[in-house]
Amino acid sequence: MAQQYNGDPLVIGLVNNMPDGALQMTERQFRGLLDEASGDIAVRLRLFSLPELPRADAAKAHIREHYEPFTNLATGRIDGLIVTGTEPRAPTLAEEPYWKSLTNLIDWAEQHTTSTIWSCLAAHAAVFHIDGVRRQKYPEKLSGLFECARASDHRLLENATARWCFPHSRHNDLPEEALTAKGYQVLSRSPVAGADMFIKQRKSLFVFLQGHPEYDPGSLLREYQRDVGRFLRGERDVYPQMPHGYFDADAAAAFTGFRTRALLQRGAELQSEFPAAGLEARLAHPWRAPALLIYTNWLTQLVNSRLAPRHAANE
Repeated sequence: MAQQYNGDPLVIGLVNNMPDGALQMTERQFRGLLDEASGDIAVRLRLFSLPELPRADAAKAHIREHYEPFTNLATGRIDGLIVTGTEPRAPTLAEEPYWKSLTNLIDWAEQHTTSTIWSCLAAHAAVFHIDGVRRQKYPEKLSGLFECARASDHRLLENATARWCFPHSRHNDLPEEALTAKGYQVLSRSPVAGADMFIKQRKSLFVFLQGHPEYDPGSLLREYQRDVGRFLRGERDVYPQMPHGYFDADAAAAFTGFRTRALLQRGAELQSEFPAAGLEARLAHPWRAPALLIYTNWLTQLVNSRLAPRHAANE
């Protein structure tokens, strides 16, 4: 647990780059996770988003009302930073319209935060910018709930069990052997999803997550429904795979039956018959406890880093 700290709240910056449809849900997920993980630690959340991301008018209005201008990130206190990914649009990361802003953010975070969490695509971007490690594309999207095992000891895993499950949802992977060759420490891995969580201690402790411990129980369902809709509308050529290890037998059977119909009767009108009604309320949330533990440990480290200079001065 953190040492007692009665000063100003910890200030966490969330750079939320998720697409419009997931923008507000991602806010709620991270805010809820931090609120629950913080316990007696006071936390203040500052919201930002990369300005070059294409946004519809409704999302732009929400960001204007609830987010700080991105340039404000360099003003005021930031103890820890969380940076999310977004759906890739360009053939390579360096061709994305926000690449310069993101790489500037990576460099800034090293100098001005105690620790930064890089999530999914943001993790891929940071590792490529720092060490030139290129991600590798999967033949099909990796989606589902995957068992992960502790791979090494670190304060972020204090009191963690040997194994847990985390959601993953991505088209690309950072191979573990490429990461360890560049000095990254893998904290957890999955035999299917690969390196789950890994770190590199620079001037700031950089924490990289290829999975999504912040997801709520219905996140993978909503993504699957979105991808099925894209297939039905002709926006993608291949029917998406069902998320791995996520649905119970009855739900899996219903979705398998719907897939058979969709392949025979493909059309946008079929989307209204997607068999998801009432399912989200029945979905389990087995990754919540390990997610809370990791974020509690992360916040504790931020508190202790604030206390350390004060304790050193008193010795």
